[in-house]
Amino acid sequence: MRILVTGAAGFIGSALSERLLARGDEVLGYDNVNDYYDPTLKEARLARLTPQPKFGFVRASLEDRPALEKAFAEFRPQRVVNLAAQAGVRYSLTNPYAYIEANLVGFINVLEACRHGGVEHLVYASSSSVYGANRKLPFSVRDSVDHPVSLYAATKKANELMAHTYSHLYALPTTGLRFFTVYGPWGRPDMALFLFTRKILAGEPIEVFNHGRHTRDFTYVDDIVEGVIRTLDRVPAADPAFDPLQPNAGSSAAPYRVYNIGNHQPVELAHYIEVLEARLGRKAEKILLPLQPGDVPDTYADVEELSRDTGYSPATPVEVGVGRFVDWYRGFYGV
Repeated sequence: MRILVTGAAGFIGSALSERLLARGDEVLGYDNVNDYYDPTLKEARLARLTPQPKFGFVRASLEDRPALEKAFAEFRPQRVVNLAAQAGVRYSLTNPYAYIEANLVGFINVLEACRHGGVEHLVYASSSSVYGANRKLPFSVRDSVDHPVSLYAATKKANELMAHTYSHLYALPTTGLRFFTVYGPWGRPDMALFLFTRKILAGEPIEVFNHGRHTRDFTYVDDIVEGVIRTLDRVPAADPAFDPLQPNAGSSAAPYRVYNIGNHQPVELAHYIEVLEARLGRKAEKILLPLQPGDVPDTYADVEELSRDTGYSPATPVEVGVGRFVDWYRGFYGV
């Protein structure tokens, strides 16, 4: 198939593009390669993709409507995976407009391009952050998500609503994936595992929020990519069991689905750090801090619907995944 992947220079986007190319798909990557974090890492990810004959690349933002429309018109994608977004909860506290521009303006541009381009299926990144103030665990797509605690989360919830509107009005099949804390080789430098590894190896103290007591459903990148591909290959139709008197938030009478995509195994941050210390062979000096504004105490994915519909079955424990990340980090940075 011809598949357009936005955010192709990103952590998940580059790993997904690699897998799609390996199975014979033609991939057009689309990314503005911004400096939210070190662009040299993004360029290094791209350098693994660009030599491949079935990979093309457009360097532009989602907000650049003419550039996006041109990419769609020339490549004519059959399916689209939208992973480009302004990420990060804490950054949204100080740079709110970046989220409105990339995650709302950019997403409407993607929806319009899919609608007018006759795209068969749009898969897009949502986030576990949409669960916000919810405390019932595990988080289920059937739960209400009307209490976000960060602007980032609010934009991701808005994406789901926007997608549903296009599925309803224009019969555009859409699938939203609520990613739970993704980690692994080629990961993002602004995320905990990368930060902790760099500082521990440099002999610097690490900041541990909520005194390490909060839990996260850490999900290894290969498991995430497997789930994305399984959903991409399964174009949603109207849910025949959808009851408008008792609506299920994860499906619809339109060709629309939302899934959790996580490991279904929450791990306490303190244990995650212990696993990392064991792999690095040194102890961390910890600065214990309270939970930060916009953060949630726990995440835990109920992946029942995704497993039922696609056979998704995450298989990588943190002990294995963290080890693979450390091996990559040492090799990439020569530490």
